[in-house]
Amino acid sequence: MDSVLRALAMYLALMVLFKIAGRRSLAEVTTFDFVFLMMISEATQQALLGDDFSVTNSMVVIATLITLDVGLSLLKQRSGVVSRLIDGEPTIIVEDGKILRLRAQRARLAEADIMEAARSSQGIETLDEIKFAILERNGKISVIPR
Repeated sequence: MDSVLRALAMYLALMVLFKIAGRRSLAEVTTFDFVFLMMISEATQQALLGDDFSVTNSMVVIATLITLDVGLSLLKQRSGVVSRLIDGEPTIIVEDGKILRLRAQRARLAEADIMEAARSSQGIETLDEIKFAILERNGKISVIPR
């Protein structure tokens, strides 16, 4: 039972921490991000398993995590409130060629990030060519040209 409680606690803690970290930080993984996630996974593994490294304990932890994940996805399907709480909502960050500074700052996005997405997805060269740029729930930036 201790392993189940540890798994539940770590799952919830990581969900909260990654929610605080923001969507944009998980959209594209750099080498730094990859190393960082590997370090987090090692620390998480130690917290989940404690001193019991048996196959049985590992399977209990894995089953608990999968059950939590499936349960939350079913809950998100049934409740818009839960879905918005966990995944957030799309956020308009550019409107009619103007960056909505407060929203961009909250998402920790620079103009360079927005323009990179505009160039790569639409071949857009200036902000004036953007009707809308939207930070999607998955952290990607969608660009709608004028």
